[in-house]
Amino acid sequence: MDIITSDNAPAAMGPYSQAVRAGDLLFCSGQIGIDPHTKKLAGDNIKTQTVQVFRNIRAVLNAADLNLKDIAKTTIFLKSMDDFPVVNDIYGMEFGSHKPARSTVEAARLPLNALIEIECIATCKK
Repeated sequence: MDIITSDNAPAAMGPYSQAVRAGDLLFCSGQIGIDPHTKKLAGDNIKTQTVQVFRNIRAVLNAADLNLKDIAKTTIFLKSMDDFPVVNDIYGMEFGSHKPARSTVEAARLPLNALIEIECIATCKK
């Protein structure tokens, strides 16, 4: 296994890695909307946090020489399912015609009281 890290994404807040490459798969830990430079949430609304989550995911993927098109599966955790339409619109714009498998669940509480967290699995085989 290889540990993947990026200075352009928030550092892990505990005993885990931003991502781990195992064989042909990259397992990316959940990303919340933390700006890696300020170390604070990138706003208090679902839109700004979701946009930052995708910046963070792209940074981790880039560290592994991958991009969003390499993602096979995502899991989205939302503080409120009422935010789903906004998240779904941003998600669709980020992925375009690429449609990874996805699960979305409402979570009682996320780290730092974030409104959204997304984890993903990408394929490393080109």
